[in-house]
Amino acid sequence: MNMKTSVAIEKAVPVADPDVVKSEFRNAMARMAAAVSIVTTNGPAGLAGFAATAVCSVSDSPPTLLVCLNRTASVHPAVTENGVLCVNVLSEGHQDLSRLFGGKTPVAERFAAAAWSELSTGSPALEDALVSFDCRIVHRANGGTHDILMCEVDAIRQRGGGQGLIYFDRAYHPAGLAE
Repeated sequence: MNMKTSVAIEKAVPVADPDVVKSEFRNAMARMAAAVSIVTTNGPAGLAGFAATAVCSVSDSPPTLLVCLNRTASVHPAVTENGVLCVNVLSEGHQDLSRLFGGKTPVAERFAAAAWSELSTGSPALEDALVSFDCRIVHRANGGTHDILMCEVDAIRQRGGGQGLIYFDRAYHPAGLAE
């Protein structure tokens, strides 16, 4: 059987205006679904936390995550100076908590809104997170406006079921199979 497939290819037109490119890039990235996490730290530089979607697996040997953090974020000094963090993967019921950690809410109010414990690094681990990855930052690289943090996992805590939380098209959505 001989099947021909036709594919329409649109040619992208380069844009000279960097502000247009930035806007187009942000709009395009909004169409890329991503898991939502709260990244926390605690240590000599203080307690801090932020909502993040720029988190991914790098390796399982050694277990390593990548976390991207804007260098202008208020939490940047605490995270980088402490050298430790905990990636807390959120479930569908954590939308309000994510909003708190994604805005300008004072640190004390952010952490007062949920139950926390510690694993090995002293960074806060969300009690009802789907999973918490407690990590040491082992490498930091420059990526434009952000630092790219390579984080080796020291401890993992997994909790019960439930659907994950993703961010897509500038809104929260449940992810996973309905129970």
